[in-house]
Amino acid sequence: MLVIGLTGGIASGKTTVSEQLDGLGAKIINADLVGHQVYLPGTDAYKDIIDTWGEDLADPDTKEIIRQKLGGIVFSDPEHLKTLNSITWPRIYDMVDQILDDHRSNDVKVAVLEAAILIEADWTALVDEVWVTAVPVDVASARLQKRNNLTEEQALLRISSQISNEERAATADVVIDTTPSLEQVEATVLDVWAERTKNA
Repeated sequence: MLVIGLTGGIASGKTTVSEQLDGLGAKIINADLVGHQVYLPGTDAYKDIIDTWGEDLADPDTKEIIRQKLGGIVFSDPEHLKTLNSITWPRIYDMVDQILDDHRSNDVKVAVLEAAILIEADWTALVDEVWVTAVPVDVASARLQKRNNLTEEQALLRISSQISNEERAATADVVIDTTPSLEQVEATVLDVWAERTKNA
């Protein structure tokens, strides 16, 4: 089984590329969605997060962590972000590793791990090659402001909390610029897919 690690900064077009790869037959593992399970009440990570930042992070009715509130804390302080990552990243890694094992058992030909933090979290051991989506910071900021209803300052703060395009590109097997039109991006992805999966 070929395992592609699809990564890129926030608002860099990962989801667009991931959806296309899904349409081409890849099994998609979205690390964000897997990560949501880590935050659920009753998990070890949930307990560690509440112990670290307090009960007021939990919704009084559902008891679920209010992720926007947690985001406000961790994206404004690198030490808090580091603490959160140390709680969640190893648990997400283990869950993804299990999903990949299941895919191998089911003779899946190509799996894609879509993970913004693939490189930062040192998850590259899970994949055979790394594909990076990239756009200039101003494009990512504009997309993020529109998509998440953030101010420019909030958007830039989230972007700056991640590694740069250059750092990602240094470990990439493939870099996909998602600045052009959707049709151009789709054509690029199709070409790369055909080349990289011909032996899968």
